[in-house]
Amino acid sequence: MAELISDPTPRPGVRVAARVLLVDPAQRLLLFEGFDPHVPGEFFWFTAGGGLEPGEELRAGAQRELQEETGLRLPPERLVGPVWLRRVRFTFEGVEYDSDEWFFLAALTDPAAVDTAGFTDLENRTVRGYRWWSNDELRRTTATVYPFQLGERLPGLLADGWDGRLRLID
Repeated sequence: MAELISDPTPRPGVRVAARVLLVDPAQRLLLFEGFDPHVPGEFFWFTAGGGLEPGEELRAGAQRELQEETGLRLPPERLVGPVWLRRVRFTFEGVEYDSDEWFFLAALTDPAAVDTAGFTDLENRTVRGYRWWSNDELRRTTATVYPFQLGERLPGLLADGWDGRLRLID
């Protein structure tokens, strides 16, 4: 079980990101495939979302990122959570980041087409594509998927629903 967070206070000097676990009616998760231009040939899969703008609230940032990256406009009440927090250090394009990534769950009630027309220049340069993943595919894949525990943690979240407690994941 993922560690419960008792103090989710943002850490000073840390990049804050809002991410969305977007699930379709078949309980498949939308992931994007990307790469770091400084590490060509190494690809990874990740959820919709990204860094907050100055003064932006988490839920508003999750809504904005989801709309930019998928074309979907979901009302705030459709974003459950945040359900998870991932504290991570990573390097992208030669810049080191210390980041807190807050994950919301959004379950679609109808199939939806993904529209990436709202991608930023960076996303257009570094995202190769997207696809919907089943729980079985997530558990079996040898591809790099972020967060690492996604295949372990998502099935329980979908089956049991969110219990209102924030959990730390890797």
